[in-house]
Amino acid sequence: MTSYPVFVLRRFGQFLLVVFLGISATFFITHMTPIDPVEESIGTIQQMGQSDPRAVELMRQSLRELYGLEGTIWQQYLHFWGRLATGDLGPSLSAFPTPVSAIIARALPWTIGLMTVSVILTFILGNMIGALAGYYRKSAVLKAVSLVFIAMQPIPYYILAFVLIILFGYVWPILPINGGYEMNTNLNLSVTLVLDILRHSILPALSLILVGTGGWLIGMRALVSNIITEDYVVFAELGGVPKRKILRSYIARNAMVPQFTGLAMSLGAVFNGTVITEIVFGYPGIGNLLISAVHAGDYSLVLGLSALSIVGVAAAVFIIDILGPLIDPRIKVE
Repeated sequence: MTSYPVFVLRRFGQFLLVVFLGISATFFITHMTPIDPVEESIGTIQQMGQSDPRAVELMRQSLRELYGLEGTIWQQYLHFWGRLATGDLGPSLSAFPTPVSAIIARALPWTIGLMTVSVILTFILGNMIGALAGYYRKSAVLKAVSLVFIAMQPIPYYILAFVLIILFGYVWPILPINGGYEMNTNLNLSVTLVLDILRHSILPALSLILVGTGGWLIGMRALVSNIITEDYVVFAELGGVPKRKILRSYIARNAMVPQFTGLAMSLGAVFNGTVITEIVFGYPGIGNLLISAVHAGDYSLVLGLSALSIVGVAAAVFIIDILGPLIDPRIKVE
């Protein structure tokens, strides 16, 4: 029998290995792209009138040194890990000399706010409807509501996003369809700014909620359908226990354990699902930033965003693994 501390250490070692391999793979993939950020910068400077070959060559050497692109790919790789170990993600290649960490810090709160609220609301809505639909299987209303959400689940985010834009931006223009706030808005914290940000987040969040609820609903309904056949539920019903108490205390509580695992995974990968949504709505978050960095060949920014995603997902899996035996006694640490 493996002790719990040994189990935690083993899982932590797996966490470090996943992070190392994931970030390493991202490093080599980004450096295989045909876009050279140094040459992109040189081309931009030459368009501004600088054409002296010696000055251009000196500038090229300086930029490669500043961007950390000198030497072989393996030397760059070791240099990258050396900087990353100190928390230095380096300067952005497309917005030099702004640090990558500063650019990510500006975009991250937008994505965290949008995705966290959307995931939690989707989780609550999907599990509530799924639990009710699984227990009250003869309810026509619950069947109809479930059918609507399940039918929307296979719809791509961008299709539903465009439908919402047309509906609430043109047919019934009551909500903003682009950006995170109105142009020329004073960004000092105020009630006006908060309300403006909330209005701009409604449509992106709604597109994520409508598409994501069906998955939680299906999972919860299946779990409840299995649990209601258990002996303790049957005996509770025969004993005259109120249906609400059976659903709340006997069924939903047991069905929520695997659902919370999925919730932790969703929160760990908080910005992975926002790329398309943020592009469609022009939302100033991580997804939009990642696409811009890829188009600009900004290795440093792509690596910084990818590292953040990899660490987030790996950390979520690690936390789920070590909390599992504490939450559910049926899970063994062997």
